[in-house]
Amino acid sequence: MRGRDVMRRTVAGQWRSAAGSAVLGAGHQTGEVLVPVVIGVVIDEAIRTGDGSALVRWTIVLALVFTGLSLSYRFCFRLAERASERAAHALRMELTRRTLDPRGGAEAGRLPGELASVASGDTKRVGAVHVALAAGATALAGMLAGGVALLAVSVPLGLLVLLGIPPVLGLAHLLGKPLERHSGAEQERAAHASGVAADLIAGLRVLKGLGAERAAVERYRRTSRDSLAATVRAARAQAWHDGVMLMVTGAFIAVVALVGGRLAVSGDITVGQLVAAVGLAQFLLTPLSILAWANGEFAQGRASAARVAAVLGAPPAVAGGEGGPPRPVRGGIRLVDVAHGDALRKLNLEAAPGEMLGVVTTDPAAATALLRLLGRSADPDSGTVELDGTPLSALDPAEVRRTVLVADHDADLFEGTLLENVAAPAAGRPVEPAMAAASADEVAADLPHGAGTVLTERGRSLSGGQRQRVALARALAAAAPVLVLHDPTTAVDAVTEARIAAGLRAVRAGRTTIVVATGPALLAAADRVVLVEGGAVTAEGVHARLVHEYPAYRAAVL
Repeated sequence: MRGRDVMRRTVAGQWRSAAGSAVLGAGHQTGEVLVPVVIGVVIDEAIRTGDGSALVRWTIVLALVFTGLSLSYRFCFRLAERASERAAHALRMELTRRTLDPRGGAEAGRLPGELASVASGDTKRVGAVHVALAAGATALAGMLAGGVALLAVSVPLGLLVLLGIPPVLGLAHLLGKPLERHSGAEQERAAHASGVAADLIAGLRVLKGLGAERAAVERYRRTSRDSLAATVRAARAQAWHDGVMLMVTGAFIAVVALVGGRLAVSGDITVGQLVAAVGLAQFLLTPLSILAWANGEFAQGRASAARVAAVLGAPPAVAGGEGGPPRPVRGGIRLVDVAHGDALRKLNLEAAPGEMLGVVTTDPAAATALLRLLGRSADPDSGTVELDGTPLSALDPAEVRRTVLVADHDADLFEGTLLENVAAPAAGRPVEPAMAAASADEVAADLPHGAGTVLTERGRSLSGGQRQRVALARALAAAAPVLVLHDPTTAVDAVTEARIAAGLRAVRAGRTTIVVATGPALLAAADRVVLVEGGAVTAEGVHARLVHEYPAYRAAVL
């Protein structure tokens, strides 16, 4: 997908409003052209001759012209603004659907703040093309109407205007190229700065704990300076564009006025026609200025459309299978000769239906890769990941995630009550067993309104251990056939971890549970534990035996 495709679809999607706006804009500019023409007629037929009735008649005509052009202007830009907002909204919805697509890929190489910037600032600029389109059509209609009116007054004046329009338009297009380039860079750097800021704010507590505030501030300062430099370059390009266009259009109008004056002096046109010609020459400055502004808006819109297209056209992270898991889901998971990047190499691992399997990795990257593969956020470079004997690559990613729930250890909470964070009211499942198993009932007991206490954004009103227990309760309440947990107890004390381990085993009885962790209490509760070293399984057994027999395992968990 290219930026021009986004622009074409944006305009085509609101073509009725765009066409109506262009027609009304043309009517407005035609009315503007008629004003000096009617004034010239008044001078020639009423004022110069002293005809009072003609003066009244033509004054009424002038009033009607003003009424028509005023109404045309109002409804022209009302339609244009409506088209702009609707087009921007449609693009935002399309970006949201692409970002939330189960196949993923839109977020690759982008910070969350960057996607937010594209979905807000860039879509607004692309939608604003409708206003620029209406303004450009209005300006062109005004210039053509002005040229025709001047042609009626004087053939040389009319030809001067009509033949002068194409070179002015060509120059405007050339001047818009640097503006388009710098505008794209400006939006890109601004989006990156927004993403870095969001990233730093999200990890503020960690940064303070590490004493890394100074390094974080310096990082943002560099990013902000880059964004400022890009903005200054874009503003400079905008200034050059507007300044040169103003100079060119001013010179063009001056030539028209000069030629009209010489024709009046030579007697080729009347005084009323001279007034009309001068008025038309002054009027033409407005559509030329509008055209210059619209050209700048188009340049910025094209740059933003290219950024929107880059997100919409991003390749999916995983292939889109269409099948569903075999029913009923038994929950057997098997990885056969799986390789993924440098983290996993020929990994063979199996979790039997209903088994609680512990996985210990000596490399955190291996744990991350395993979670991504099981949740179908990525597909293996080679080998297969199977659910009940069916490769995950053959299944719809959304169906996989409804069956295999991967709960990260840093899962976010949302603004709302604690109970709403554990399970939606419409879910219809009891949450008490999950709350008790995760020790989240103790969290609720310590809050002023129990489980009905409203949490702040991301659950920041809770401590790290409390957030972790609520997030674990949410994962357990989902009652997925296969649950994959990643370090679910790193922020709780040993006594609470042992209680959670016992509760986890009880509440997940009969369902497959894979715990990727290094907590001794969790691993001791598992039916079986495997050790992954160098991207492959090097040992398996129960926790107690592995601790005594394998130094690498002992070092990882103790």
